[in-house]
Amino acid sequence: MTSRAATLVARTRSVEETRELAAAVARVAQPGDLVLLSGDLGAGKTAFVQGFGRGLGVTEPITSPTFTLAQQYEGRLTVHHLDVYRLDQLGEVADLGLAELLDDGGVVLIEWGDAILPVLPNDHLEVRLVYGDPGDGEDDRRILVRPVGPSWAARQVSLLEALAPWAVAPADAGGEGTGPEAETGGAAPC
Repeated sequence: MTSRAATLVARTRSVEETRELAAAVARVAQPGDLVLLSGDLGAGKTAFVQGFGRGLGVTEPITSPTFTLAQQYEGRLTVHHLDVYRLDQLGEVADLGLAELLDDGGVVLIEWGDAILPVLPNDHLEVRLVYGDPGDGEDDRRILVRPVGPSWAARQVSLLEALAPWAVAPADAGGEGTGPEAETGGAAPC
């Protein structure tokens, strides 16, 4: 059975705030971590990786690996940045060498990770970037963060503390924090 903690919900108002939030999450990262990023085109997945890398001390520019599929950056932990948008079949994931990347002591961040969920380990952090509500600015995002598995679930309190400056409300484990319950202003997980 997969250990699944509550979804944590945050809101950012700019690309730079999304990067700052990701840098805060990176401070909770440990060797061998897997972070799955999802969201529509342009929602901020690469910006999240840029901030995450910054939080781990990466100084070189981080760009989207859409056409190269994988890039690597050195920091406190090695950052493996994958983009699986162009993969046609789940079997192609094996060609990326994911198991080896997870074993090398770095952190693996996968854009469009939800597309290959069936072949991924059951211990990861899900990060979903969602465009803001109607009337919000064009750079406003809701960021839903859900620890899955024992390693990330054990760090839920640390994640909650890292996300506190951007927290808007808890969401139930199955939702995306929409509706009246998402606007209650609480910062604790449900």
